[in-house]
Amino acid sequence: MDNDQIFESSTGTLEQLINDTSVPRNIRKAAEDSIALLQKDEEPTLKASSVISILDDISNDPNIPIHARILIWNILSELESVKD
Repeated sequence: MDNDQIFESSTGTLEQLINDTSVPRNIRKAAEDSIALLQKDEEPTLKASSVISILDDISNDPNIPIHARILIWNILSELESVKD
């Protein structure tokens, strides 16, 4: 996958999290912030590393449901493959 496909896939998954009412509000807010970062016109690796930082923080939240944590881990693994 190229970077644009990775960002589109990640955005779609983050939108699932935002629309899931079983996910705590702070996690949904972090997902919204991540989408905003992914839509910015910046260097791909900079966008990816910013989002990875946000998602890594929330993936360690003890209140996050396991299905949401798995989705976040999937996004993290996709974003780690972003190249210049």
